[in-house]
Amino acid sequence: MADHTFRPEIEVLSAADVPYRRHWSDADKIRIVKESFLGHRQVTATARRHGVSHSLLTIWRRQYRSGELGDETSPTFIPLTLPPKASTLMPAAAPVAPHTPRDARLENVLRNGRRLLVPSSVDPEELVPLIPVLEGR
Repeated sequence: MADHTFRPEIEVLSAADVPYRRHWSDADKIRIVKESFLGHRQVTATARRHGVSHSLLTIWRRQYRSGELGDETSPTFIPLTLPPKASTLMPAAAPVAPHTPRDARLENVLRNGRRLLVPSSVDPEELVPLIPVLEGR
């Protein structure tokens, strides 16, 4: 004869069964946050790929933008326009504003793959003659 009484199964979880909390270094957080900013990727997909929760990655992104995460600052962009035909003559002495610790640096990736890092206080007109020389034209 069958016993038709309801007996729920009980599962006992102990602290040893729960995985330990992971501690992420600032470098890892910044790497994951930068990946989440690339292209049209979604925050959820990046979080899932690295095994972090969507809400945690959102917190890291907010900290990164406000400068709280690590020593890096969030990237800022300024418009740079070049005249159609840039002169290949180099100026005798191009004055450059003094670099201060709070001064942001701009990264320019040239057509040949070289990177040009300059302080944001540099006048774009002073960079125009340098670009053809650095690209090897």
